[in-house]
Amino acid sequence: MSITYEPGRAVFTDVVSVEEAEPLLQWRLDCPDGVLDLGACQHLHAAVLQVLMAAPVRVAAPPADPGLAAWLAAALTSS
Repeated sequence: MSITYEPGRAVFTDVVSVEEAEPLLQWRLDCPDGVLDLGACQHLHAAVLQVLMAAPVRVAAPPADPGLAAWLAAALTSS
C-alpha cells in the first residue's frame, strides 16, 4: 500500500493507485482533522485526488516534485 495511516496523519509514498481511494475516504471520514504527508508521493490516481477534493484537507508536507506540488496545491485550494 502506498498510503500509511498513522494517528492523525496519512503518509503517501511512491505511486498511489486507485485501490487506495476507498480506504482513504474511510480515513477522511474517521479522521476529519487528519493531515497529509505527501513528501514522498510521486503520483496519485485521479480517484484519490477526488477524495482529497471532496473535503477540506491540510497538507503538512507537499510532494518533493515541484510540478506535482504545484498541481496538487491548485487542485486542493480550488475545491
